Amino acid sequence: MEKRTFSLRPKKLREILGILNQNLRVLQEYFSGKITVRGDEIRFEGTRKEFKKLKDTIERLDTRATEGVFYEPEDIIEVINNSEEEKIKKGKESIVTPKKIITPRTDTQREYVESLRKYPIVFSIGPAGTGKTYLAVASALEHLREEKVDRIILTRPAVEAGESLGFLPGSFQEKVDPYLRPLYDALFDMLPYDRIRKLMDTGVIEIAPLAYMRGRTLSNAFVILDEAQNTNYLQMKMFLTRIGLKTKVAVTGDITQIDLKDKEDSGLIIAERILKGIDGIKFIYFGPEDVIRHPIVKSIIIAYERYEGKKKEKG
Repeated sequence: MEKRTFSLRPKKLREILGILNQNLRVLQEYFSGKITVRGDEIRFEGTRKEFKKLKDTIERLDTRATEGVFYEPEDIIEVINNSEEEKIKKGKESIVTPKKIITPRTDTQREYVESLRKYPIVFSIGPAGTGKTYLAVASALEHLREEKVDRIILTRPAVEAGESLGFLPGSFQEKVDPYLRPLYDALFDMLPYDRIRKLMDTGVIEIAPLAYMRGRTLSNAFVILDEAQNTNYLQMKMFLTRIGLKTKVAVTGDITQIDLKDKEDSGLIIAERILKGIDGIKFIYFGPEDVIRHPIVKSIIIAYERYEGKKKEKG
């Protein structure tokens, strides 16, 4: 790792980095190395190749900068995306969304993204914090942007965690929204709010409980079934047999966190047993090493796995 610096006029650098240096995070996520800013100086610790790419990107941004007009994160992403070299890299790994560039951080995540591009149906199984749902939502937006699908459908079981919706206050939509919140959160991280609202109002993006899928044929869509471990056998069968032409399906779940009374009835566990080996269906398995939340989460997962393993041995 080498340390290098280069300078820009302070006013131009301020416009490029944006309000409260919000665009520094975008650059840091995309380039492999450590970026810091001191006054009008940009310091970079990393490889010579990454430094050259960063410097070229900053210089392209500099030529477009207007004094007093701050860049938004999507402006930074657009400039990076227009680089031919970065287009090649993006095609292999990264996913470009309007608010950020998402790059898989582990080998399993890279295999997952490649599989979502290649296979009609991809099951991802593993602990929380490994990017199963987040990367699936990013891939769905990629398919929509490239016009490979006409719409995105995000769904998850809403009533299997031990509580009856009838006891919750509010309208039916207000009752199910808390179950669907992780899907909203992923979207808000990748799209501006007004664009999400417009896409939802026009039906291009739909977020609904799994029960809404019954009787439908899901064609020309990227469909994500989240928290699939909490479907039962019949629900999973119902969902998978809804799939129509030109549809991609991502099924995500954690078989260590099943909320059903009879865990053996989990639709995800049964699907894993009976669908392996079918052409066009891919299973991806995440482990503690793929956790990208706080490092302590990885230790917690390993501790619970060890504890549950000992319980099985005693049982």
